[in-house]
Amino acid sequence: MDTTGSNGPPQRVDEEVARRTKRAQLKHRNVSEAGKEVGKALDSSLKRHTAWVRRIRQSLGVENHDQIMKDIESLSLEKYVEEMPGAVLEGIARCKTEKDVWSAVEIISALHRRFPTSFTPNLVSTLLASLAPPPKGSLASLAPEQREKEDSSRISRQRPVLRVCAELALVGIIRDAPGRSGGEWMIRVVKDLLSNDPTLSSLPLLSIFLKSYSLPYLGISSPSNTKQVSSATEVGTLSEETTKVANGAFPALSKEEDELVEKEIRDRFRKMCEGYFDSVSKKLVIEHNRLQEQDRRNHEAYIRSGEIFEDRQQAYEKMTKGYEKLLASCQTLSELLYLPMPPLKSATQKSESIQIGSNTNSILDGDGDSDGPIRGGKWEDEEERRFFEDIPDLKDYVPKGVLGIEEVQTDAEKEKDQEEREKKEEKERSDRARVEEEVRQLEEELANMTVSEEGKDKGEMNGADGSDVLSPDSNGRTADLPADEDDDAPTPTAGTPKNSSPLLAPQGPSQLLTALLARLPDATNRTFIDQAAVDFAFLNSKAARKRLIKFMSQTPKNRIDLLPHYSRLIAILSKYLPDIGTEIVSILDEEFRYLQRKKNVVKELAETRLKNITFLSNLTKFGIVPAHVILHMFKVCLDDFSGSNVENIALLLEGCGRFLLRSEETQQPFSKMVELMRKKQSMRHLDQRQQLLLENAYYQCNPPERTAKQEKERTPMELFMRHLIYDVLTKKTIDKVLKLIRKLDWNDPVIQRSLHKLFTKPWKVKYGSIPLLAMLAYDLQRYYPAFTIAVVDQVLEDIRRGMEQNVYSINQRRLASIKYLGELYIYRLISSGIIFDTLWTLVTFGHPEGRPFPNQPSPIDMPDDFFRIRLVCVLLDTCGMCFDRGSQQKKLDNFLTFFQLYVLCKEPLPMDVEFMLTDSMEAVRPKLVMAKSFEDAALAVDEMFSTAFQNAGLLSGDDSDNDSGDEDERPEEKEDDDDPSASDSPIDERAPSPEAVLLRNSQENIGPTEEDDADFAKELAKMVTEVPAGSRTIDKKTAQAMWESTVPPPGMRKKRLDGNDEDADGTQGGAEQAGVMNFTLFTKRGNKQTTRQLAIPAESALAAQTRTAQEQDKAEQQHLKRLVLNYEQREEVEELKALEARSRAGGGIKIRLVG
Repeated sequence: MDTTGSNGPPQRVDEEVARRTKRAQLKHRNVSEAGKEVGKALDSSLKRHTAWVRRIRQSLGVENHDQIMKDIESLSLEKYVEEMPGAVLEGIARCKTEKDVWSAVEIISALHRRFPTSFTPNLVSTLLASLAPPPKGSLASLAPEQREKEDSSRISRQRPVLRVCAELALVGIIRDAPGRSGGEWMIRVVKDLLSNDPTLSSLPLLSIFLKSYSLPYLGISSPSNTKQVSSATEVGTLSEETTKVANGAFPALSKEEDELVEKEIRDRFRKMCEGYFDSVSKKLVIEHNRLQEQDRRNHEAYIRSGEIFEDRQQAYEKMTKGYEKLLASCQTLSELLYLPMPPLKSATQKSESIQIGSNTNSILDGDGDSDGPIRGGKWEDEEERRFFEDIPDLKDYVPKGVLGIEEVQTDAEKEKDQEEREKKEEKERSDRARVEEEVRQLEEELANMTVSEEGKDKGEMNGADGSDVLSPDSNGRTADLPADEDDDAPTPTAGTPKNSSPLLAPQGPSQLLTALLARLPDATNRTFIDQAAVDFAFLNSKAARKRLIKFMSQTPKNRIDLLPHYSRLIAILSKYLPDIGTEIVSILDEEFRYLQRKKNVVKELAETRLKNITFLSNLTKFGIVPAHVILHMFKVCLDDFSGSNVENIALLLEGCGRFLLRSEETQQPFSKMVELMRKKQSMRHLDQRQQLLLENAYYQCNPPERTAKQEKERTPMELFMRHLIYDVLTKKTIDKVLKLIRKLDWNDPVIQRSLHKLFTKPWKVKYGSIPLLAMLAYDLQRYYPAFTIAVVDQVLEDIRRGMEQNVYSINQRRLASIKYLGELYIYRLISSGIIFDTLWTLVTFGHPEGRPFPNQPSPIDMPDDFFRIRLVCVLLDTCGMCFDRGSQQKKLDNFLTFFQLYVLCKEPLPMDVEFMLTDSMEAVRPKLVMAKSFEDAALAVDEMFSTAFQNAGLLSGDDSDNDSGDEDERPEEKEDDDDPSASDSPIDERAPSPEAVLLRNSQENIGPTEEDDADFAKELAKMVTEVPAGSRTIDKKTAQAMWESTVPPPGMRKKRLDGNDEDADGTQGGAEQAGVMNFTLFTKRGNKQTTRQLAIPAESALAAQTRTAQEQDKAEQQHLKRLVLNYEQREEVEELKALEARSRAGGGIKIRLVG
């Protein structure tokens, strides 16, 4: 057997072989053991027999299989043979699955083997009667809905019976003749079901039969997947390819003599099914053509009258439902029989893309090109389409009697309704004719319009005439808005509902309606408004509809957000209660005419105009406002193209312009109106606000075509790396990500470049994941140090470029970069000097001499630009807590003093920046007192610089290039860099030049003199003789005192260190070059302690051992420093977590706005 088809066909072949084997074995037992007597004594207990019959009636499924089979072998059952067929039929009806069906077959086979002559014929007759089609006369007398229910219940009853009968015909219980299968019997049953079924209600039975038994009865298999045969295949014949494995059919399972159904029966069965499929296909084509014809008629009726009447709509929906059901059944048969679907004529597909002014060179296009259509449909997105098109049907939720669908009308009422309908159709036809006349006038006006002054005057005169006569069908309507009719029940205001007393629950319909109307202002989503429509349908009455109409017409002017949902409510109700939509549209139309008469009142009625146009626009998109009404309103505003009508046109275009431009019915007239509007806009001298309104509205309803954005092509490896950094990287997976990154080919420059981009663009990861990115960079440092150095360099370059450009669009990137820099310091990838350099650069870069002043603009740091303050706050929040001891604490204090000066040079801070600054200062220096004025801050900065200069010795003229690292103060360096006047000090205040000292040291102090050697030997001998021999056993206090007496005091050590630092580059450097090493000799005479400098040759053992000891001490100090920093960082993290937990528990949460 070929197994190249993976696990699909071979597995199905094995299943079919197993089924055929089971059926053949059971058939052999049924034939050979039929009528065989039971050897043991049987129980004739009435109680057990009654329970057995009851169990059979309950179900023949697998749950009762073992007990029933055991009772068949142990009970006599002779007295219940006549009762068995009916009980078995009831038990079969509850078999739903394939296992249940096979369980029923085994039970029936066991009964057949015991009673082949008394039980089996009666059972076959009972099964045949249960599969008989219903009488035609009984169905003809039923209503369509009742007939549909009756067919559905019959199908559910006959489905398990048909499957059991198909199995019984295969296992030798149902037989056409001795030695033959029951295939002929099954053909007769299926043929009777299908031939006496003009409505095709038995199609599901044939589908169920073919899905399970197409192989044994037809010789073809059920499809492996839902693939339909191409329509190019000849209809009515089974192609040779369909019987092969490639198309899902099975290969031959066994020899012909081993088949359970004869070949002639299989051929007849297959031909019968194919002929039935042909009949179903023809009926499908007929129904498809009928549906398209009905659709065309409905469209013509809608064009004539502006609506589709309810009876026509119901007939169309019923026809559509029947067609969809028939189409699904036909597709199922096509898949099961491997026959092609019949070709269905599709209606002409009309593109929703439109072109305004396609017959002329329209100014809508910048270059006058009219070939490119506008892309897009009626709706901007799928959510908007569902809101305006997916309207629930009240018939599915509310009884039809409540909606008045089944009300029996008298002949007089029918005639009256017919007359009203005819009048309505006549009125709609007249409105259509009027709209067509207006369109014709628009075309003439477009053809005659020029840009000359004469054309402008003519357009203004036409606009004035149009404003006087609003509509030819006004029919003497009142000049003012209609007065509201008084109702007995109070109508609540549509504003925010008041809380009613919980003790007074609504009781009657009026109170229920009042409660419903009070809830409507809170129904601001689809679910609430749909439920409100269902609730109102249950309270439907003429008075209730009047109150709802009055409520809708009194919507507050400041609740424009409710209008789309109210429009949806009206659309849901108007399908069965059309007077609601008609009355609302009439009220809005009257209000629009009133506003046109009051068009000179601009400000007072602006909100009313907005509400009116917005309501009309939403109702238009729901199809409640007839197309001719909204087009006429647009025409009225266009005729008087000035003042408030310009705003009305903009509101109409924004509200429903896209819908009207892309609707088949309104596309042509509305496109001409929009083109005329654009021409008038170019000819009139409108102010800038009106021009902007019209431009925005036009491009919102008719957006320009844009080319699709080209997606950047990336290699699979690059996508994998991006997935690791952007998606997988979390606290729990950082080790896994590190291992995967290390496994990459780091010798490949492409991969290195991609990783460099990922690690230098922290703004592309989540803000909370930036510390993880820094941690990952730290872990990679030990393996690829050059890569980490390049990352740090790029981050610093990005920060510097951000300050140089100062572009608003990259502010978020700058925030992420500065946060990333602080995290890199946390993980010891950079030193504190880089952090302080960045902080000082942020407050001094771009300012003259590095000193900001109030009201002194800088091109890259204006006084009203506060973004650098945000950057400083982010950096302090990230790593400022690390600078709380030693020289770093003093550096940060000095910077904060200067930072206050920088902040006071700005304009008054916005509230969010002020809060951010306050929080950062409290986190870094809680006890810091902020300067109140620029003068105070300037004095503090001057004092800081003065103190720093004194400590550095700059006021005395020591111009040394001390580069000692952490011990130097940052303000000194910035003042040296940014204040060139420091080098202009008088000459007499300078100290002697360090070159002279360097020369003296290099010539005279080459080695120790004889006098120095003699003093050293004398002092050493004295010190040795003064120490007694038993001093090795002294206690700790004595040893501590001796140590303190032999070690210079801290002040002297610091003084010596400062002196040595000043000569580090000169004296010591010269000595090292001469091959000597400087030592400090500490001596004590009485209470006087003195020190002397000794120069020892560098190649001596003492110098070599000292140098080695210094290197070891330095390495040990670095190791201890790392351990202490790690411990301090862990303590700080724990303290921060505890602080956050206390803040959450206390409810005091500080909100910080970043960027």
